[in-house]
Amino acid sequence: MSPFDSLDAFLISASRAFCSPPAIFVQIQGYVICLTLAIGWTLAAYVRNREIRRMKDSMRAGNSFAFLSHDINYLEHSNQVNLPRVTVVMPLKGFGEHNLHNWRSQITSLYGGPLEFLFVVESTEDPAYHAIKRLLSDFKDCVDAKIVVAGLSTTCSQKIHNQLVGVQNMHKDSKYVLFLDDDVRLHPGSIGSLTAEMEKNPEIFIQTGYPLDLPSGSLGSYCIYEYHMPCSMGFATGGKTFFLWGGCMMMHADDFRTDRHGVVSELRDGGYSDDMTLAAIAGAHKRLITSPPVAVFPHPLASDLSFSRYWNYLRKQTFVLESYTTKVNWIMNRALFSSHCYLSWGFVAPYFMAVVHVAAALRIHSKGYLLGDTAFTSCGLLLVGCLAICTFVELLSMWNLTRIEVQLCNMLSPEATPLSLASYNWCLVFIAILVDNFLYPVSAVRSHFSQSINWSGIRYHLKDGKISKIDRSKDKGPKFTDLGGKHLYGKKGAPPRASILGYLSRGLAQWRQPKKYDV
Repeated sequence: MSPFDSLDAFLISASRAFCSPPAIFVQIQGYVICLTLAIGWTLAAYVRNREIRRMKDSMRAGNSFAFLSHDINYLEHSNQVNLPRVTVVMPLKGFGEHNLHNWRSQITSLYGGPLEFLFVVESTEDPAYHAIKRLLSDFKDCVDAKIVVAGLSTTCSQKIHNQLVGVQNMHKDSKYVLFLDDDVRLHPGSIGSLTAEMEKNPEIFIQTGYPLDLPSGSLGSYCIYEYHMPCSMGFATGGKTFFLWGGCMMMHADDFRTDRHGVVSELRDGGYSDDMTLAAIAGAHKRLITSPPVAVFPHPLASDLSFSRYWNYLRKQTFVLESYTTKVNWIMNRALFSSHCYLSWGFVAPYFMAVVHVAAALRIHSKGYLLGDTAFTSCGLLLVGCLAICTFVELLSMWNLTRIEVQLCNMLSPEATPLSLASYNWCLVFIAILVDNFLYPVSAVRSHFSQSINWSGIRYHLKDGKISKIDRSKDKGPKFTDLGGKHLYGKKGAPPRASILGYLSRGLAQWRQPKKYDV
């Protein structure tokens, strides 16, 4: 028997096996997963699009500042002077191609109340220190911003350590604290919108948002975009949610001053993930987490984002499931671990079977047999057709949500260069869907058995869900961060350029009270 005959026999027998009742169940299960994702993204698109309609209605009514507030009376000076003080804490690590733009969007907020920015770095040797120092010198006395050197963490992740040091240094009159990642690109009205929701409902424990990934063209960047898209459904609720993203979290400052619910101690004593820890606290104490519909932020990915950096990012994301605060939290993480692994491979399996069905049909056709003569091949092609339809519906729904979020971001930042959906390569999106879902269980299992991870050049070891050991070595760790491609060591930031929004922010700062001299 020739090798080709052996291959034909294998394909035909495999295709026949994949038409058995258990295999058909697996394939139908994959269709259900596809359609469930499509429905979720359709509902998320509805929530985001409803906000777009509200903004358009407000603009038609004569409100040219609808990107700041639907009610133009809210922007009156008499209302703005009574706004609460907000402290923005940004833990920094490294310097990359998008950081200056992101930081500039943060400090040029058009929030009308007292506002201070704390940029927290590990040490003055961090490249971010020099870059942010130059940026702040450009704004001089126009914004209340300073750099805080936190030192090395010893009991928790460096990010959490920087956040807690920032909280210790916030203004004594701050009512709210907003934690932002340095890869978040804010809209001019983002801080005002988050604060307005906190004022409207004092029962809110945490307000959050979610990024809109802007892939750079590499497969790794599309894998990250695809990884975030299913999670985006949980943040597009327009209100209450159980999800929390550490890149944007607004909380009551007094919760940290009084260590309410143990927010400080739980983070400080072995905390690895800020959002997972705080979400566990919110769940344990039945506190409210909300995500307003305008809290979606452009997230440009590094132009040189390689597949290996995507893999390391995925490892970090699966590793958070190994950290926990309570027994209940551990059970929930195990349930999430198991369900995500099952659904990921349950999603990929039908595509593998579809390849076998098509290959078998092609080989049979090339041999001169009629497809109708082999019932199992006709069944296989029917299953392939169903999968193709479900995949098309899923990608269409993903495209529609991305289109609406791009439109919403453009409306919320009218001064910025418009985002475009034309830059998305949907063939790469489809490939990324398969790659990411195949690799997720592999990464999750590896994280479970390794119990250690390298995060921005620092290796953390877990024991009983808490950080038990921290290793630092510049020689062994990566030189760049995963998403932003930021230099972690030895490269100082370039001087920032001036922008129109910067001048607008200076004018606003001169209009309101100079906060630099507040006591």
